[in-house]
Amino acid sequence: RHLSSEWEATRIEALHWISTLLIRYRVEVLSFLSDIFETLLKALSDTSEEVVLLVLEVHACIAQDAGNFHKLVLYLIQYFRADNSLLEKRCALIIRRLCVLLDAETVYRKLSSILVEESDLDFASIMVQALNLILLTSSELGNLRDRLKKSHFNDSGKDLFTSLHAAWCHSPMAIISLCLLSQNYEHASSVIQSLGEEDINVLFLVQLDKLVHLLESPTFAYLRLQLLEPAKFPWLLKALYGLLMLFPQQSMAFKILRTRLKTVPPSSSFSSSGKRSSPLPGNEDGVVAVLGSENSRSNGQQHGGEAMYFASRLQQFEKVQEQHRA
Repeated sequence: RHLSSEWEATRIEALHWISTLLIRYRVEVLSFLSDIFETLLKALSDTSEEVVLLVLEVHACIAQDAGNFHKLVLYLIQYFRADNSLLEKRCALIIRRLCVLLDAETVYRKLSSILVEESDLDFASIMVQALNLILLTSSELGNLRDRLKKSHFNDSGKDLFTSLHAAWCHSPMAIISLCLLSQNYEHASSVIQSLGEEDINVLFLVQLDKLVHLLESPTFAYLRLQLLEPAKFPWLLKALYGLLMLFPQQSMAFKILRTRLKTVPPSSSFSSSGKRSSPLPGNEDGVVAVLGSENSRSNGQQHGGEAMYFASRLQQFEKVQEQHRA
């Protein structure tokens, strides 16, 4: 009753009291969880940000065991689906805070596993786009981004990429972002090449516009530095040129991305020792040479089991997109 009070101070004190009881008498409080859980979820829509943050602390305390954690994330997704304003106004705050309180990787893995089974495909796409934007921009998820960047070098990063990939397939922009973040450039290029005419609509281009601007942010500084070695990262070049070709030439995103790609040095501009050698006549010649050699093993082609791994991932993406078109 006090959580529904018109007075903010009363709601805050009620939440402090619940937190204290959870710390001292956790078992007893959880026995009455069904009586307060719904009210605590509704409190996430409170007009006071301080109240929302306190509610999240209470939820995090309740969700320390696996069963209640699953219940929290499941009900949270249901509330986002039912209340579009909550999704728009509070999603970033709620997800970011839960990632701090409960561990970002655990939260994202659980969200992904639930969204894979989501029957409302439009909502799943919107939710994945929101989670993807939070992943790319929030300081609280810096460690998660670092883990994804190492997906080529350790099993934990690869496993994390795999766990997110299934849900991220609900959004072409999100899956391309995930591939660029995790340095799976060949897969990013394959996804871009697989897009059909019906996929490239105004909404999709608006989302890609955001991605192009994010590519200029500190999050993707490593990617921009990799452009200094076009012969080593040919699939990165092909993916970025693929994105470029999707935009109308008069769009700002096209101009930003084209300007960035113009700074890519010709493939023979630097020797393996880092010293400058005789440059090619123009940037375009270097790019063509690099892209033309992308099938060689030395230029980073994925082969064997890894090639099969990404072939199945591409099929997974195409299958989900077919469901969206149906």
